[in-house]
Amino acid sequence: MKKISLFVVLGFIYSVSFAQQANLNNATKPTPTDRPLDGYVKKSNILDAKVTPYANLRESDIMFSKRVWREIDLRDKMNRSYASPKARLIDIIMDAIMAGELTAYDASPTKDDPNGDEFSTVLKPEQAMARFADSVVVPEFDENGQQTGSHMESGVFNPDSIIKFRIKEDWIFDRQRSMFEPRIIGLAPLIKIRAAGQDLGEQPAFWIYFPEARQVFVSKEVTSNHNDATGLSYDDIFMKRIFASYIVKESNADDLRIKDYAQGIDRLYESERVKKDLLDFEHDLWTY
Repeated sequence: MKKISLFVVLGFIYSVSFAQQANLNNATKPTPTDRPLDGYVKKSNILDAKVTPYANLRESDIMFSKRVWREIDLRDKMNRSYASPKARLIDIIMDAIMAGELTAYDASPTKDDPNGDEFSTVLKPEQAMARFADSVVVPEFDENGQQTGSHMESGVFNPDSIIKFRIKEDWIFDRQRSMFEPRIIGLAPLIKIRAAGQDLGEQPAFWIYFPEARQVFVSKEVTSNHNDATGLSYDDIFMKRIFASYIVKESNADDLRIKDYAQGIDRLYESERVKKDLLDFEHDLWTY
């Protein structure tokens, strides 16, 4: 038999001890710095991304402006990425609110804010979370198992229950740049309101200011069924308008929603009419 060199044995013992040294505190869970790379490259493009600012806009350069409210239904095939369990839009929003990175504003109508979407009242993170959890009655028992009373507690928030978002945006024609473009102002998750066993429709749980939310969305990657290397963040798909939606209101003198004066299929026709009017405005500006 060949004799094993003492240096080889010592080197083997040293290499084993060195490999295990970083994991002495927890033998079953390696630290993030020692964790193997999950893939072939470290994705840092989106994590290090910065928000591209809007072009400068002066009030005197706004030749036309129209405010519209539209809704995004996550059940639509084009919007499935917004409801992906890997990166839900509502999870990103709530995580940022609870971490203090994003501000939630009360959506309740007031005298000075009849629509409740002017970002007038700030909600605490706990108040924003409570908007999603229905209150439940919890019975109280004594040591003998007899019910002595009850109290109300907030239920558990289910992110899958949020299936719609409302967008408030302004369509602006900037004559300085000869550009007709939409700029999103606010974003609100919609919740179903029930009272006395009746469904009262959907209302915004709260509003977030979109220019502020862009700072959060820019580093959150969007999932796709077709390509894992999309390179798109939530800021990208909002700015590039990669979503399907329908208009529920346009600014008007009577402050009416579409459903206030149109019913059934006529609501869809009216939504398409408003959308077409916006597109025709830009088209009619130019002469060919």
